[in-house]
Amino acid sequence: MKKDHKYPLLAKSIGSEGIYQSVTKVDGSWEFLNFEARLMQKGEVWECNTGDHEYAIVLLSGNFSVKSDKGEWQTINGRKDVFSGIAHTLYLPRNTQFELIANSEILDIAYGWCETDQDFEPFFKTPVQVEIEIRGGDNAARQINSLVGPGSSCHRLVAVEVYTPSGNWSSFPAHKHDERKVDEKGDVLEARLEETYFYKIDKKQGYAIQQVYTADRSLDEIAVARNNDVVLVPKGYHPVVAGHGYNVYYLNFLTGSDQSLANTPDPDHTWIFDSWKGKDPRIPMVTAQMNDHHE
Repeated sequence: MKKDHKYPLLAKSIGSEGIYQSVTKVDGSWEFLNFEARLMQKGEVWECNTGDHEYAIVLLSGNFSVKSDKGEWQTINGRKDVFSGIAHTLYLPRNTQFELIANSEILDIAYGWCETDQDFEPFFKTPVQVEIEIRGGDNAARQINSLVGPGSSCHRLVAVEVYTPSGNWSSFPAHKHDERKVDEKGDVLEARLEETYFYKIDKKQGYAIQQVYTADRSLDEIAVARNNDVVLVPKGYHPVVAGHGYNVYYLNFLTGSDQSLANTPDPDHTWIFDSWKGKDPRIPMVTAQMNDHHE
């Protein structure tokens, strides 16, 4: 069967300093979503104007302060790494001029952005404000932290961070969000969303395996994701499994038709929702209280 995609689904890290990961909407052959991750040294300044885009900046490790024409913000209890606490998240609307300053020896941040024609107020979400959801069961259990969740005061962006313990399945049973479906009332049953999976693994040799496939298998690929890799999900179902022995973190940015996570599960596997017998005692893997140990 002829494959119907012409772009790679796995983006490897492009360096060990500065911007070390970058995926644009051109790379994804999609309409909206852009993503970067950046390392900064203490005192280094990132100057930017959001222009026609809305941005969400996620703190991976360290501390930063931001001065802008729409306000100032600062982190004081940033985590030492993604497995040592919960993210701070800063949302900046279009036409915002800002300076982000690294206040720790090493600052690691990730950010997603997309075009918008709407105006919103900036917001700064601290770890204690982040909603935590434990999803799944048995060895398909994982923790989801809602950073810019559905219903947030923004146009298109959604961001969540997900923790999957060693050997567990995640984003499973598999789901898709590649066509917009609404019910008779106009409520969104499935949104059309572009998505990036940005990975951190708790050991440098660790990995996760992600499949991206469509029902007709015209797209059916396996990606082996290691630390700082990005898997692009242009369409289709996209389950993940954490390599045994390795705890896996991924940061999802999504954007598209709706500020939503509405999706459709793979009907072949929906029976699994009713099959789980227990919970995973390793979850939650991180809490906001962990951040306070790194002030």
